[in-house]
Amino acid sequence: MRSRKPILLVEDDYVDVMTVKRALREINLQNNLVVAENGEQALEYLEDPSNERPGIILLDLNMPRMGGLEFLQVAKSHEQHKIIPIIVLTTSSQEKDRVESFKMSVAGYMTKPVIYTEFIEVVKIIDKYWTCSDMPIC
Repeated sequence: MRSRKPILLVEDDYVDVMTVKRALREINLQNNLVVAENGEQALEYLEDPSNERPGIILLDLNMPRMGGLEFLQVAKSHEQHKIIPIIVLTTSSQEKDRVESFKMSVAGYMTKPVIYTEFIEVVKIIDKYWTCSDMPIC
């Protein structure tokens, strides 16, 4: 039986949070969704030893207080966080943001507005590959 690690969604837009929740419900994904409104909140979640480490992080880039690229830089510099797969979901279509994200080892990059059916396929991949079974990162 697979372990159902939480999914950490780092997103400040309520509509986008609701879209992710809807997609997870639609395919009956049982993982708990943890929402952080910015990079600072996401790091606080990751650093709290009472929180279960997420199996994957879905990350917006354009957020107040601490944006996605800054979060990536900090998270990927910590040994215990750098192995968590991160998929960027952002409105930024700037090539420099895409390049910087991949330089920091993101697992994927989707530009918003996300086509809902394509996002469902990404969520299915999350369920298949990153909800963990006997993977060492879990």
